[in-house]
Amino acid sequence: MAKTRKMLSDWRAPYIQSLMKLIETQSKGTLANWAVDYSEQVLLPLWNKHYPDDLRPQNALNAARQWLSGSMKLPQVKPIILECHAAARQSEGNPVAQAAARAIGQCASTIHSARHCIGLAFYGALAVAYDQLGTDSPWEQIEQFAADECCRMEAALRSVSVEDEPNPAKIDWKCT
Repeated sequence: MAKTRKMLSDWRAPYIQSLMKLIETQSKGTLANWAVDYSEQVLLPLWNKHYPDDLRPQNALNAARQWLSGSMKLPQVKPIILECHAAARQSEGNPVAQAAARAIGQCASTIHSARHCIGLAFYGALAVAYDQLGTDSPWEQIEQFAADECCRMEAALRSVSVEDEPNPAKIDWKCT
């Protein structure tokens, strides 16, 4: 079996560029809510399929929601999100669960820095593709499935986007 990739990595892919352009038009709050919602609906079930008793990804999403509602401060949330990242590291050897936990951790981290929401695409789309196609599928097939998932992510963001958002997040992608 070929070694699995841990993330998508083509920042110039049209589906990534399109998503990034939309992200740049939205506030950090909109982005965080979108990323947390999508993670909870699509990625958390992938994690739970493999590790139903490990609540660290769910805890990270819950903590991010509490920060968004104002009932938790960032210093309280950060260690909970770091535990989600630890869950990802500890799931080495399970590409679906690992990519899902990485994406969830990045999405929860959007409350700290808006640019973390792109982790939904880079890790999350790959988790969904691996889950649906298997890790032994040809990379071109996996990448196309992930691209389609990124389009679904973009549609989900578009559905909650604020038209002419007066306070879009200032994002330095650090990728170009």
